[in-house]
Amino acid sequence: MIISLSKDVMTITRDQDVVPFRNRVKEKAVKIKMGLVNQTKLITAASELVRNMLKYGNGGETYIEIVSRGRDTGIRLTFKDKGPGIADISLAMQDGFSTGKSLGLGLPGTRRLVNEFDIKSEIGKGTTVSIIKWVNG
Repeated sequence: MIISLSKDVMTITRDQDVVPFRNRVKEKAVKIKMGLVNQTKLITAASELVRNMLKYGNGGETYIEIVSRGRDTGIRLTFKDKGPGIADISLAMQDGFSTGKSLGLGLPGTRRLVNEFDIKSEIGKGTTVSIIKWVNG
């Protein structure tokens, strides 16, 4: 069972909100003594997801949590938007798929950078993505 030890909420509505969000994620990762490589993976994943939220969901809310499961400690990030939703999540999770003019590596690449990845989407209601990076993962 995963237990939340602390939770910050940040609203993301414009590009200028991304840097403070990334800084907050880094602060939390440093606080739990996450190594530099895992910090980089987490911040890279967070950057991709927050930019997707801005581009496709017109912004939304992020939740930054320090979590624990047994002896493991990590960071859980949740991204919630009220955008159009993703029609086919399995297609969106394939390398090379893009609805924009990108390489289509965002969601599948993000999944590879973190230990746990969950995505839920409903057409016309929005998308929620949750990721966890464990200190020792």
